[in-house]
Amino acid sequence: MTLPDHDLDAAVPAHRGDPLAEQRAMARSAAAVDRSHRGVILVSGEERLSWLHLLLTQHVAELPAGTGTEALVLDINGRVLHHMVVAHVADTVALVTEPGEVPPLLDYLQKMVFWAKVELRDATAELAVLDVVGPTTATVLAAAGLPVPQRPLDVTALPDGGFVMRMPWPGPDAAEIVVPRTAAADVLARLADGGARPAGTIAFEAMRVESGQPRLHLDTDDRTIPHEVGWIGSAVHLTKGCYRGQETVARVANLGRPPRMRVLLLLDSGDEQLPVPGDPVLRDGRPVGRVGSVVVHHELGPVASALVKRSTPVDAELVAGEDERAAPARIDPDSLPVDTGAVPPGRAAQIRGGLR
Repeated sequence: MTLPDHDLDAAVPAHRGDPLAEQRAMARSAAAVDRSHRGVILVSGEERLSWLHLLLTQHVAELPAGTGTEALVLDINGRVLHHMVVAHVADTVALVTEPGEVPPLLDYLQKMVFWAKVELRDATAELAVLDVVGPTTATVLAAAGLPVPQRPLDVTALPDGGFVMRMPWPGPDAAEIVVPRTAAADVLARLADGGARPAGTIAFEAMRVESGQPRLHLDTDDRTIPHEVGWIGSAVHLTKGCYRGQETVARVANLGRPPRMRVLLLLDSGDEQLPVPGDPVLRDGRPVGRVGSVVVHHELGPVASALVKRSTPVDAELVAGEDERAAPARIDPDSLPVDTGAVPPGRAAQIRGGLR
């Protein structure tokens, strides 16, 4: 079986010898991953929170120091442009982004400064991002001499710069560690000595896909709105306003469901090539969606996240990919968005008013 390309992660190790064993370590104990190709923007200044609050989809105006969240930047039509992990450390907010995303994101942010009392800095060259994934994450952090934030999204500053942030994904427990780039190799060695198996991005991505966490550019396209991929709540606050694209977010939340939904596809690909992100998902030869992240999971086998039309039946016989990459696929019912059956508030108001 041909493993999928990891072009976004080409700058760091894809594996450390055995991607499936590395996944099992993430599921049963812990593994450490070099993700130092990710970008970091630092935002300081006395108005950093109130200014970011006007630009991001998440409520950060009163984000306490020592905590974090996730956030998006949308275009005027509510489509996703940027995703970031946000950490408020002392008097600075760190925005951790996808590889290559710093230049366009920083350009946008700088254009929005105007007279705000904020300072922006690209810290990618000086800070490296590492991750620990697995149920023994806390034990590994402590053994490596690193702080152990108690709850998901808690953040603890490091004395020499950087921070440790407890993460709710990918897996039963995780932590993101941002350290001076000159110290990254030493920290990885200490994590290994503390019981974390060295791992690569293939294993990390498999755990991310299993956890249902979307990734920009792989699980999104130029039409993606946050509701389609599950970023409402974790990265979008529905009751705050004052950000670009808010009208679309509110309209979809209040009047109906998004046109597409993110699901997990179980692939029957045998020893064939796997689909790649952007390939079509077909039903009876007609497109009903697009393939996102594609991984080989240590228990589920080859799987793919996908954006499909919300009307696609859960038991539909699908094909993911095309040509030599085409593979029979079916939707994992456990991956379907939770439907409470409640009528969206805007639609309920229309019904009360006699509209159909």
